[in-house]
Amino acid sequence: MKKILIMGLPGSGKTTLAEELKSQLQLKGKTVAWFNADYVRHINNDWVFSSEGRIRQATRMKELANGMMTDYVICDFVAPTEEIRNIFDADFIIWMNTEKNSEYQDTDKIFEKPSKADYTITAKEAKILTPYIIKALI
Repeated sequence: MKKILIMGLPGSGKTTLAEELKSQLQLKGKTVAWFNADYVRHINNDWVFSSEGRIRQATRMKELANGMMTDYVICDFVAPTEEIRNIFDADFIIWMNTEKNSEYQDTDKIFEKPSKADYTITAKEAKILTPYIIKALI
C-alpha cells in the first residue's frame, strides 16, 4: 500500500485532485481508499484546530490510512507543519501550492513550506495534471 498525502492551504484544490486521482487510479485497475479531512473531522465530531487538535487529526488520518488493504490510500488535508506531515508519514506527498492565503488566517500563519514534496502543483488543473502524478506513482 502506498500512502499519498495531498496537502496545502484551504481552497488550494486538494479535494478536487484527490477525487480525480482516485478515479483515474481505479480506471487503471488499482484499489484506492480516500479520506478527506473534513469528512474525518465530521465523523469524529472533532473541529478543534489547536496544535493538539491538528496533531490528533494527523494521527487519526495516519491510522485510517495504515488500516487499509488497498494499493493506494489518498488523504487530503492541510497538514500545515512539518511535525504534522511527519506524523502522517506519507510515501508520496503532493503539495498544492496554488494559494498564498486562505480564509483562515490562523492556518496561514502556521503553514510551513514542506521541506520535501514529490510533486508540487501551482495550478488548479486536476484533470490535466493527474496523468503525470499517476506516472510518478506507478
